[in-house]
Amino acid sequence: MEGESTRQQKIGKQLQKDLAEIIRSKGMAVFGGAMITVSEVRVSPDLSFAKVFVSIFPSAKGDQAMEILQNSVKQIRGELGRLVGKQFRIVPEIAFYRDSTLDYVEHIDELLKK
Repeated sequence: MEGESTRQQKIGKQLQKDLAEIIRSKGMAVFGGAMITVSEVRVSPDLSFAKVFVSIFPSAKGDQAMEILQNSVKQIRGELGRLVGKQFRIVPEIAFYRDSTLDYVEHIDELLKK
């Protein structure tokens, strides 16, 4: 987040909200029964690219869910365009990245159970 302008942060928050809604509306079944949460969106300074960080639960389904997300990028960006097209001059290209924070928490939880 450091170094990002206020505008980048605002757009990132809006994209996070809209992408979360798009993914939620598809339902867990589409992603192999995994629950996907958009944890953060970082937007490039020229606003043409957005890195979308997602948490996946359960993490065992993470690889499968990420593959489905990667294969759906064009469709998701199209839906995003319909949602934000009137607000933004350009709809940023999006790329999904896995946020491993949840995996780390699960791992710590397992260690504490031992």
